[in-house]
Amino acid sequence: MTSKQIVTFFAFTKLAFFYIIIGLITRIVLISLPITDNSFPIEDYFKIFFIGIVNDFCIALIAFVFFEIHLLFLSDSKYRNPWGYLIFTALLGILAYLFFFKTIFDEYGSAAPLVAKIFIGLKTFLFGLFLFFPSLRKGLRYGIYSAIFFLYIFLILFNAFAEFFFWNEFGLRYNFIAVDYLIYTHEVIGNIFESYPMIPMLSVLFLISLLITILFVKKHLKYFENFMSFKAKLFQIVIYAAIFTGAIFLLPFTGKQETSNNVFVNELQANGLYKFYKAFNNQSLDYETFYNKLPEKQAFDLTNKLYRNSFSGLQNTKIIQDSLPEIKKNVVLVTIESLSGSYLQHFGSDKNLTPNLDKLADEGMFFTQLFATGNRTVRGLEALTLCLPPSAGESIVKRENNGGLFSTGFVLRSKGYATQFLYGGFGYFDNMRDFYQNNGYQVIDRSSFSKNEIAFANIWGVCDEDMFNKALKIFDLNAATGKPFFAQIMTVSNHRPFTYPDGRIDIPSDAKSREGGVKYTDYAIGKFVENAKKHSWFSNTVFVFVADHCASSQGKVSLPMDKYHIPAVIYAPNFIQPQKVTKVVSQIDLMPTLFGLLHFSYTSHFYGQDVLKPDYQLRAFASTYQDLGYLKGNILTVLSPNRKVNQYVIPFDSNYEYPMTKIENINQTLAEEAVANYQTSSYLIKNNKLKMQP
Repeated sequence: MTSKQIVTFFAFTKLAFFYIIIGLITRIVLISLPITDNSFPIEDYFKIFFIGIVNDFCIALIAFVFFEIHLLFLSDSKYRNPWGYLIFTALLGILAYLFFFKTIFDEYGSAAPLVAKIFIGLKTFLFGLFLFFPSLRKGLRYGIYSAIFFLYIFLILFNAFAEFFFWNEFGLRYNFIAVDYLIYTHEVIGNIFESYPMIPMLSVLFLISLLITILFVKKHLKYFENFMSFKAKLFQIVIYAAIFTGAIFLLPFTGKQETSNNVFVNELQANGLYKFYKAFNNQSLDYETFYNKLPEKQAFDLTNKLYRNSFSGLQNTKIIQDSLPEIKKNVVLVTIESLSGSYLQHFGSDKNLTPNLDKLADEGMFFTQLFATGNRTVRGLEALTLCLPPSAGESIVKRENNGGLFSTGFVLRSKGYATQFLYGGFGYFDNMRDFYQNNGYQVIDRSSFSKNEIAFANIWGVCDEDMFNKALKIFDLNAATGKPFFAQIMTVSNHRPFTYPDGRIDIPSDAKSREGGVKYTDYAIGKFVENAKKHSWFSNTVFVFVADHCASSQGKVSLPMDKYHIPAVIYAPNFIQPQKVTKVVSQIDLMPTLFGLLHFSYTSHFYGQDVLKPDYQLRAFASTYQDLGYLKGNILTVLSPNRKVNQYVIPFDSNYEYPMTKIENINQTLAEEAVANYQTSSYLIKNNKLKMQP
């Protein structure tokens, strides 16, 4: 065995052994915690520890792949003349390109350009040291090896501590709540640092990891002199790939052994990191497992009473019968990316960012107290398409088995409409294409654009002008068929990096400001409406303009309602008279209200209501991935995992600021209404009760 093979073998065996020992200690600690019901038979202990060790070994194999790749690329041959100089020159060229030219990382924005520059810069610097100072190679390799080893040790220990705190809170291994913690890092990290002495704890972890690393690698310096031949490396790759593949297939098999009636047994034998991976892919939280609930029949009885449903039982069904003839107008729903209500002059802004939307608000039906259900595009699409309260975890748009659902498109197709979803980006993003195709829509995305139809595009897709111009062409083709059409357009320009064609507005594109993104999208909408007026189908079309969510959802509380307040306008000259709807309205109510204006009769499974009807229940929904809000009157009820219920008073005023004060004494009537809405809708989703077709 060569020195390279020896160092790889020692690194893996020591890290795997350490990970398994820490996993064993973690399970013993978790079993002993007060939250754990450990009254299970002796054979369950065998499953916990034996299957647990197998799971941990598989994860150790998989996680070691990054270290393995680093070690395989150690060699002296790449520094020999001329290859070393050619590679170094290429790295310098890439680095210069990143610093002096616009790249795909700049289009994406955020921290991506900085991360790319740091990574390539560090790679270039180290390669230069190895190339020009050969005497330093052995020591530098050993130092980098030790640093990577330390990082593995530190992360193993940090994960054990994280699992302890997570289990102590929820009595479970990682689930979608842990995934949520990675998404809401600002709030979560702040909460953790306020709740625990993190600086001392991390300092102790750092020192322990450093001592363990020194103990494990102190005799490894001698192994960084000679390296394997290409043939030996190839052999090692084959062997490692084989056992790596075996571990990937073994983990799902051991997961199927979680068959105990005691949840703690199943969770203890599992590996936390693998559970995290499965939660990330599954992206849902089971309502009955994590949230406050009512007896099933009581929950449905309450929901049926609230919405004056036509039938009792475990369903949400209402027969809507209008006394007037149906009006088959075309419907164009424009879902606007990240448009907070606070940007509109109607809601107090003095920046003149939305003159066109403010004008449409004056000329159409303007909803002044409408709230988004979530803080991501897929949540807004879910609300407008399915008209359901938001579900715990990820939006239904991104889940499996989400086709053939009762939707706005289903209702419109039953009336003879063609249904379409138009998006300036590629529809695979956020699973939009699959969701809409599987629910009967024709999807028109960036792949449908020809080169001459794209005047400007960035990482997210074609600019809003290009999308609207494409839509006008599609609508002309639709009108030629003589069949009414429903088209939902999703805009993209009001999204980081906030770039758009020059010369449209008074904020230059290279400013990359959110204000510029808002103003350009508003400009494109104004131009779209003016161009639409020139087409024959305009007079027979109703336009709906609504934001998908606000620009930001961060606040002092988990669901700050001012961060869910969005604009919405139904616009159709000579059909919709200018008016303001000042009632509290949920995003899920918008399309049922439109159906009411068109005098549609249909059997509804929506939780969304026609807000213009006298029996409308004033309430709104709001959510993060785990907090579920129900606003009724001036009280917001928030349901959270661990069956927590909190309530806040919100004094409504003309400034649309929605300050919130926590209530100590829970209003049980409103708490039960909140539970009934979320519990019953989750039941219908989970049990495929909203499926209308295969």
